[in-house]
Amino acid sequence: MENKKEPTIDTEQLANECVAICEERKAENVILFDVREKSILADFFLVCSGTSQPHISALSTHIRKTMMAHGISPKGQDGQAESKWIVLDYGDILIHILDPETRKFYCLEELWDDRKIVYQQKADDEKQEPVDNGN
Repeated sequence: MENKKEPTIDTEQLANECVAICEERKAENVILFDVREKSILADFFLVCSGTSQPHISALSTHIRKTMMAHGISPKGQDGQAESKWIVLDYGDILIHILDPETRKFYCLEELWDDRKIVYQQKADDEKQEPVDNGN
């Protein structure tokens, strides 16, 4: 009897796919941190803003659908669009979707070193490129 190994899913690729969903669905101020060296909770930490409660809900729904298509269910979810903050916990990827005011109040980005940013959304008139932080 042959032991078959489950295919491994590249966490960084999935995190970047979540970034793409946020971009496609018009999330604002999308930032992806690589926290593998700094956190035991996750490898990647994604923060983005939704412009309204329906927008926050839609972002969460589309991320969940995409991850489910990969056979990945969240280990946990906290908050609802009405709370202005949804957290999706995929183990290696933590996704925070907040309204701009709540995000400004909690300053989640300040938890991590700017050198750990692997993606940061540019303004609409700027060309988007991955962040080169010398790592």
